[in-house]
Amino acid sequence: MGISREQALDCFGSDDLVGIGMEADAVRRRLHPEGVVTYAIGCEVGGAASLDAICRVIGEAVEMGGTCVRVSGGIGMERLEGVVRGVRQRFPELWIEGVTAAEVRAMAADCGVGLREAIARLQDAGLDAIAGDGVDLAGGIGTGCSVQEWVEVHREAHGVGMRTAAVMVFGAGETLEQRVDFLEAVRALQQETGGFTAFAPVAAEAASGRDLDAATAVERLKTLAVARMFLDNVENVQAIRAGHGLKVLQTGLRFGANDAGWVSAEGAGEEDARRIIRDAGFKPAQRDAAYRAMFLG
Repeated sequence: MGISREQALDCFGSDDLVGIGMEADAVRRRLHPEGVVTYAIGCEVGGAASLDAICRVIGEAVEMGGTCVRVSGGIGMERLEGVVRGVRQRFPELWIEGVTAAEVRAMAADCGVGLREAIARLQDAGLDAIAGDGVDLAGGIGTGCSVQEWVEVHREAHGVGMRTAAVMVFGAGETLEQRVDFLEAVRALQQETGGFTAFAPVAAEAASGRDLDAATAVERLKTLAVARMFLDNVENVQAIRAGHGLKVLQTGLRFGANDAGWVSAEGAGEEDARRIIRDAGFKPAQRDAAYRAMFLG
């Protein structure tokens, strides 16, 4: 059993960052004693582009070892179905992820269908998973859906056989209690369905690309560690990466994380990730997007 709500809040208020990190690291070592840190190679494409343009970007990523793609939303159900179906036909082995819970709800409402039917339609087109972000922790400050609405969508996705990741975007005006509310919701749904493959904490300024009042490195690491200790029924926790610097990523691997998330097939993304993983004392291993296979090397 993971730590309690009261213990989580105590950790958030504690000045003992090293001690919290050590406790989270102990959970990671219990769940992942092999000393491996995984990552996946993927890319993101805009759903509004032409199918040929989308497949050209994906093809380049696949040639460089990419195994997964995220198709951004903001388009209608029929358009998304067509894009996903076209990508699936050209890249049958590729993991295709797309649309947040909030976008699923909007598409279902536009089509006049229930959540499960909307998700099943996307699954029939070839979508492997819905994206894990899109929840508004602060309840009205952001543009995503509420925690309850987010849980409802992921419950329906798990119900049709989709396994998803849970992403918590933090530092956008929510309270510490609201962060723990979300962790409780993830733990409860995982207990019910077993459908989450991973949990990923992401600071708000990295998720939005805007220069908000940045969460400090201490806050980021503490949030990561608390999540690892709280969500002991979610096997994988991703290190905080995008926009936070490689040093925070490396330190996060000693604060409970066992995965570096998706890295870009372009540039030195994979090379940097593997170096950081080794420097932290772990063996790097590429994985597929569903955590079903690892490739040491």
